[in-house]
Amino acid sequence: MTTDPTTSPPPGPAPQIRLVLAAVFLVYLAQMTLNPIIAPLSREVGLAEWQVGVTISAAALMLVTTSQIWGRRSQSWGRKPVLVGALAFGALTTALFALISWLGMTGAITGVVLFVLFVALRGIGFGAAIAAIPPTAQAYIADVTDDEATRVKGMAGVGAVQGLAMIGGSVVGGLLAALGLLTPLVVVPAILAVGVVLVATRLRREPRTALIEQPRSVRPTDSRVWPFLLAGFGVFTSLGFIQVIIGFIVQDRLGLDANAAGLLTGAALLVAGLGTVIAQAVIVPRTGWGPATLLRGGGAVSVLGFAVLVPDVGPVVLFASLGVIGLGIGLAMPGYTAGPTLLVDRDEQGGLAGLSSANMGLTFVVAPTAGTALYGLWAPLPIIVGGLIMTVVTVFVLAHPRFRRLPALPDPAQQPEDSATGS
Repeated sequence: MTTDPTTSPPPGPAPQIRLVLAAVFLVYLAQMTLNPIIAPLSREVGLAEWQVGVTISAAALMLVTTSQIWGRRSQSWGRKPVLVGALAFGALTTALFALISWLGMTGAITGVVLFVLFVALRGIGFGAAIAAIPPTAQAYIADVTDDEATRVKGMAGVGAVQGLAMIGGSVVGGLLAALGLLTPLVVVPAILAVGVVLVATRLRREPRTALIEQPRSVRPTDSRVWPFLLAGFGVFTSLGFIQVIIGFIVQDRLGLDANAAGLLTGAALLVAGLGTVIAQAVIVPRTGWGPATLLRGGGAVSVLGFAVLVPDVGPVVLFASLGVIGLGIGLAMPGYTAGPTLLVDRDEQGGLAGLSSANMGLTFVVAPTAGTALYGLWAPLPIIVGGLIMTVVTVFVLAHPRFRRLPALPDPAQQPEDSATGS
């Protein structure tokens, strides 16, 4: 088959997908290094559980409000400037967060002022930095992959490195917490600084990701994508209901002090991350399942994990249930991210990637606050609600016709000129 040179990107060196995934890994490694200590840290500085939920929800709000903007800017400005700027801003805000946490632990800053600074730095500042990374990576992968299997594998790579980051962050955060809660807070800005140097010095401009002056946005109500958005919203809402309370579950069920809770919460997140990595680095590439199958299978597995987590029957079952939930989420995520990319044009990919990330962030605006509030009422309640939501998602994906009629990725040689050039 011949290809019209006016509609096909020029040949070039192999895409730097691994380098882009490395940037995703580092920013999530930083986030996951903080996660094991956020619950015990909040109690150490005198903040309530709901104030932790608000802090995490503020980060999610930034994801919602800025992700589609970042996705489109990555197409108009370029992937490298967005990645470097986001990593640098993340390093700055986490360094300031470490300083404020130290002042809170010494009693120099307390009460409302401390809470506001937690929200401003860990929530709004770091949240805005994280918001730029996934849509930029996903839009890059959508640009440089030419068939469904490769694209699903690439999108699974984004989730896989997030799972690896969960494992690495759980280990790093947990072990460093044993040296004191401030230790991981100091390490996190250094991790992000490594990312700045790596991307600034190594990432080149891709000929297959040529800049688009006015990339198109994608509406949430677009019939091509809203079923995926709804399914993804349910998946991440279920995850959000339990993610922020894992530290409380571990500390309360096992009767631990703050430092021990940080260490074992890291171990619990390690198990969940291992489940995600197995799903996305082993199962997804070897099975070749399409997006709909991944969503169905992942939903069913997650429901099982939630059901096992509800009763308090000891640490072994607690850790095993988190691993099963991680496995299910790991299967569902690439189905959610890859599916709609098969349905939109190239100049919509940045907007779609941002919309997908914003949709995920929207769940974490409400879920952490709701999860912590429900936990205060009755500890198993957020787990039960999360499992019910995941059940509804699984049934929806089984029943809705959109998930039964996904097209093959179109041949680039057959695309009209305006779609290929982004004009």
